[in-house]
Amino acid sequence: MSTPIVREQFLVISALGTNPMELTNILCRASHENRCAVVSTRLSRHGEFSALVVQVSGNWDALARLETSLPSLSKKHAFTVSVVRSAAAEIRPQALPYVAYVSSVYRPDILNELCQFFLDHNVELENLTCDTYLAPQTGGTMLNATLTVTLPAGTQISWLRDQFLDFADALNLDALIEPWRPQTPA
Repeated sequence: MSTPIVREQFLVISALGTNPMELTNILCRASHENRCAVVSTRLSRHGEFSALVVQVSGNWDALARLETSLPSLSKKHAFTVSVVRSAAAEIRPQALPYVAYVSSVYRPDILNELCQFFLDHNVELENLTCDTYLAPQTGGTMLNATLTVTLPAGTQISWLRDQFLDFADALNLDALIEPWRPQTPA
């Protein structure tokens, strides 16, 4: 009995540059020119820099050509790049996606406290967005965080929700956890 040959492979490219449109254009064009397909991408701005993470798929030859071309592209267009081979995402049909929203006065320990809570409850982090801003009324620094998490099969949802809200109350966080819902255009 032979094992099936996996033809499609993945590459995760992480790039940091000052021009988000040029950065995205260069990496998407390079992917296309090397016969790779963009599977997913995330771009965010951080001060004067933009961080772009792109997952591309293709056969080993196409990925190798793309991987080889990236250092010269990064030098030519003045961005930093990091590349790693990846497997397809693990399918977890019994996992439940939830979103936790947190708002509070900024403290440097809030994100690690949130991550520790979810680690302690075997909850996986899928996506994290965090921003700080100055409150217009007081001028104090505020934090807004959105965590998309995946609850393991068999999790008692009402118990976890109560634990999360008690945790948030103890840290004086305004928090909510609810089932993830697809975003539909208005």
